[in-house]
Amino acid sequence: MILQNRLPYDLASVRPLPNIGPVHMADWLLVDEAYGAQMAERARLLDTDRAAVLQLDPEARPAAEELLEMVLANLPEGFLRESETVTRPDAVQVPLDRDDPMGTLGRLVQEDLCLLEKRPGSDEHVLTGAVLCFPAGWRLAEKMMRPLTAIHIPIPEYDDGIAKRVQRLFDGVQPGRPLMRFNRLWQDDPALFQPGPRHNNERADPATAPYFRSERQCLVRLPQTRAVVFSIHTYVLTRAATEALSSAAP
Repeated sequence: MILQNRLPYDLASVRPLPNIGPVHMADWLLVDEAYGAQMAERARLLDTDRAAVLQLDPEARPAAEELLEMVLANLPEGFLRESETVTRPDAVQVPLDRDDPMGTLGRLVQEDLCLLEKRPGSDEHVLTGAVLCFPAGWRLAEKMMRPLTAIHIPIPEYDDGIAKRVQRLFDGVQPGRPLMRFNRLWQDDPALFQPGPRHNNERADPATAPYFRSERQCLVRLPQTRAVVFSIHTYVLTRAATEALSSAAP
């Protein structure tokens, strides 16, 4: 099991769906106590099941290259870059493979990173690439090249009203001014890689599930290609740790 014991936000804070607000660019990428273990799992998945966790449309290559440069410019404390090698906080050295920007990103940061772009003929952003090692009930291959509304099927809360608000957020997010939200999900299984598909009637019982999963999700605009990055930092805590955080909140 790869678990955390704290969260970077207050679970008691609630906004109406889609529950999103501004975050500083310096706080976009985070390193937590599970960094080493999560990165080892990411490397395992990239080495053994790459097609399941990494997809990139050829036309999205410029956005992937720009994303790599943006991540390198915003690495949090604990990383050291020397020429074309980055030493991570866990002392692992990662060569910067320019021929594989998404794969390189998957070995650098805890966040899963999805690229969404407007394509001709579509009013919605389309998923054109991702390194997604920790899906919660969905498969990357099934969502690739699909628009936002299709990506969110069969989430019951994602109705037409929410879909329009989310698309406005994707249209409006500005470079250097990211947005952040988090979700809440009780699970019976603490595994990070859960591709599913999971149906709504298969959700764990929040009253008894032993694990709490929360995704810190950010929207970041790439200034040159104008693609939107949807980043996901995954936290998994035991019920006891989650209840302790809730009881400690003011």
